[in-house]
Amino acid sequence: MPLSGVVEFVGREVELQNLHQLLQENEQVAIAAVAGMGGVGKTELALQYARNHRETYKGGICWLLAKVSDVGIQVVQFARTHLDLKIPDNLTEDPNQKLLAQVQYCFRHWPGEVDVLLVLDDVVEYKEVKPYLHSLSSRFKVLMTTREKLQPPIMRLDLGLLKPLAAMNLLKSLVGRERLRREPWIARRLCKHLGYLPLGLELVGRYLVLDEDLSLAEILQQLKDEGLTNEAIDEAPQEMTAKLGVAAAFELSWRRLQKNAQVLGCFLSLFALAPISWKLVEGNEGKEQKKARRDLLKFYLLQRKGEETYQLHPLLREFFQNKLTGLEQAEELKRSLCGVIVAVAKEIPETPTLEQINAVSFAIPHIAEVANNLIEYISDDDLIWAFVGNARFYEGQGLYDKAVSWREQRLEITKQRLGEEHPDVATSLNDLAQLYRSQGRYSEAESVHVQALALRRNLLGDEHPDVATSLNNLAVLYRLQGRYREAEPLYIQALALRRNLLGDEHPDVATSLNNLAVLYSFQSRYSEAEPVHIQALALRRQLLGDEHPDVAESLHNLAGLYNYQGRYSEAEPFAIQALALFRKLLGKEHPFVAQSLNNLALIYSFQSKYSEAEPLLIEALELTRKLLGDEHPDVAQTLNNLALLYNYQGRYSEAEPLYIQALELKRKLLGDEHQDVATNLNNLAYLYRDQGRYSEAETLFIKALALRRKLLGDEHENVAHSFKNLAALYCDQGRYSEAELLYMQALDIFERRLGANHPNTAAVRQSLEDLRDFL
Repeated sequence: MPLSGVVEFVGREVELQNLHQLLQENEQVAIAAVAGMGGVGKTELALQYARNHRETYKGGICWLLAKVSDVGIQVVQFARTHLDLKIPDNLTEDPNQKLLAQVQYCFRHWPGEVDVLLVLDDVVEYKEVKPYLHSLSSRFKVLMTTREKLQPPIMRLDLGLLKPLAAMNLLKSLVGRERLRREPWIARRLCKHLGYLPLGLELVGRYLVLDEDLSLAEILQQLKDEGLTNEAIDEAPQEMTAKLGVAAAFELSWRRLQKNAQVLGCFLSLFALAPISWKLVEGNEGKEQKKARRDLLKFYLLQRKGEETYQLHPLLREFFQNKLTGLEQAEELKRSLCGVIVAVAKEIPETPTLEQINAVSFAIPHIAEVANNLIEYISDDDLIWAFVGNARFYEGQGLYDKAVSWREQRLEITKQRLGEEHPDVATSLNDLAQLYRSQGRYSEAESVHVQALALRRNLLGDEHPDVATSLNNLAVLYRLQGRYREAEPLYIQALALRRNLLGDEHPDVATSLNNLAVLYSFQSRYSEAEPVHIQALALRRQLLGDEHPDVAESLHNLAGLYNYQGRYSEAEPFAIQALALFRKLLGKEHPFVAQSLNNLALIYSFQSKYSEAEPLLIEALELTRKLLGDEHPDVAQTLNNLALLYNYQGRYSEAEPLYIQALELKRKLLGDEHQDVATNLNNLAYLYRDQGRYSEAETLFIKALALRRKLLGDEHENVAHSFKNLAALYCDQGRYSEAELLYMQALDIFERRLGANHPNTAAVRQSLEDLRDFL
């Protein structure tokens, strides 16, 4: 039995117990194959088992090196040397059966009646040792280490990689606790980089012991730079049980692979270090591919991770990548993978649902791998798709920070490959600007949108669907910035152009209708907004079906319109439908869900359903912060809405800091001259008035009124609200003549904009009548 080279045997305690149980439970012959790819510690586990169970096998432990020479010859030599058996030469007249007869004689005449352990280390071909093991008595227990995936009746113990904690313990046993404590996170990354492979960990650990001044960070960087050629893992020291470096250990299995399996291994190494769905691998040569896959699985060079899903070990992936450089079909394999990945990326829709996101998630790491490392093997026509696919995947989940890098990379790669003036560059600019807008980065979005529009007009002319898209998107941005006068003509141009080029029944026409209706709502042009909203909703349902994110958006916006008009009983069911549909299609954690929560909560607040509104607003705030960060216009809006709710409830001490946070954030993000800033000034003033802080309230009410007049004109509903609020403040202060004039101005706007029967109109009329009765 060889000597163990380990300093301290760690990480395989459970496997030792399982191995003993396997060897003891079989009534006649227990053949346990400790199997696994090179470097997982098969020999060391067998050796530790034999050492720990000397008392169990009092009949002796016979260690045979199956790869060195014929096992039969080794058995006979062992019997003569260690058991002092005299083996006759005339056991059979058939010279071809002479050795087998001698082996059987040795087993029959093995001294004693107690158990014997036969260890066959590194069995290459089981069929070569099988004849010697036939008809062994039950006292013999046979333990083999092999790279083959042996089948029943052999009882097999599959030895896998170490768990992360066990890997850390193995490294600690070699380099010491203090050294790991100095760089704990680097130690974890080092173990992960080595794929928790015992051979790699032991080689690196012993290398570190030789150089006490070499940091873990330095050796990790060297391994990343040099890979399997790094001297730390290239050769095994003499004192180790293992005698080969990592690459040499893998080479033994490589040589036993059929050619098609070698090619498949190299092809799989082009994928990301992530589970690989077989649907990405299997092409026209399905049967041949599956045969090659079985070969890789047989020698544990490929791991099955689930149904039709496989993965390469990190070091094996690197090994196969090195082999790929020597394959004549290397370029063909790279182009083949790129073709498969581009096809998958093209299937990801512009606004994917949660179901579509889940369906394609298996491919995302591999799309990223192609974009980052194989983009030169993609044609100019398909250049954008690896970047588009990843961006849509993350954008569809509202993960804008993850999506933006893909949009930015796409723009740079497109410029480099296709030149500054190319339609794909214009599209890249447009899509990046939209993402900046979603992140609340309005000034950056505007600059990029303007570039995209100018480039599209220059390349495609004024009458092209892409020009209409740029007009629409720039208008959306202006609307979010409160620049309504600039937004409206762009919306109208985009709608007319889309109708002319695409016809009346097209999803882009529905989008233009929806966006124009939203603008009308913000301008208090409700009578114009409603029919356009209804038309957009009907068209979207007709073209996209009832369950589509665009339909949910139309429901959400129509609910908002009815809420502005005080038609709460009509608004509420639309808001509930929109929220349910967004959750179903996009998942519970998405910015659109947060916006719907806000919308519904406002409707409840205006109906004094405070207990229903508050949890929705709190959920919306948490979700928006989680998805978009603390500094985003949607966060500011939610803070404002929550403060408004607390204000309605008389919870002034809770409302004030939220109003102030919202105001500061909106000024920072949107500038001092934005209608949302005016709204926050008005709301904070309202709070101060309720608290009797009249001088502070008056200053803010006047600022809000001036800003609203400047931004919205004198005929906007919000201007009327400012008149009404300032009038109420003057009544509190006994400034009745000033209040009467303001009430009259508010009433005039409300009657013309909302109608005589609107709740706001009725409320101002009643306030004016009460004031006149008092006077």
